[in-house]
Amino acid sequence: MSRGLFITLEGGEGAGKSTSLEFVRQLIARRGHEVVVTREPGGTPVGERIREILLHGGSDMSVDTELLLMFAARAEHLAALIRPTLEQGRWVLCDRFTDASYAYQGGGRGVPDARIGALEDWVQQGVKPDLTLLLDLPVAEGLARAGSRSAPDRFEREQQAFFERVRARYRERAAAEPRRFRVIDAGQPIPAVQAQLQAALEAVLK
Repeated sequence: MSRGLFITLEGGEGAGKSTSLEFVRQLIARRGHEVVVTREPGGTPVGERIREILLHGGSDMSVDTELLLMFAARAEHLAALIRPTLEQGRWVLCDRFTDASYAYQGGGRGVPDARIGALEDWVQQGVKPDLTLLLDLPVAEGLARAGSRSAPDRFEREQQAFFERVRARYRERAAAEPRRFRVIDAGQPIPAVQAQLQAALEAVLK
């Protein structure tokens, strides 16, 4: 049995990940692949409890605590869901993964890449996405979209400068790994965004 593929969607606030995730799921399923959709932080009972702390815990949480909680949830996610699913030949489609740690805790919070990288090596043991779809759009536009939704969580209450750093770090990572990343212009109308997603997936869906 061949290993399944691991695909991640990344992007800042208001980038349209939820809509895009469902579109990508349908594309994969129509090609006959069984796909498991999950998210980070979360994806497991333990991970979802950690997610609640991360998104709605106190605003005075230290940066190191935030980073370690992210990787604690990720360790459980990999052990309980991602690795077993891929080994069974099924695909995994995940709303955010480790690139988000580099963007939010690294770019946004200023955690050194070396510290994040040490946790990545320890927790992931070589597991990386086969394809990462980065939904990119100007920060002001994304925040305007996100502001029309539910009450903001810990991250959504950050200032625009924080999200500018997050976006810049995402774009830096995409430029550094062009074979893994596909940058999607998420500022376009939904049909145009979906056309970009479909084109990006064609190579791996053959």
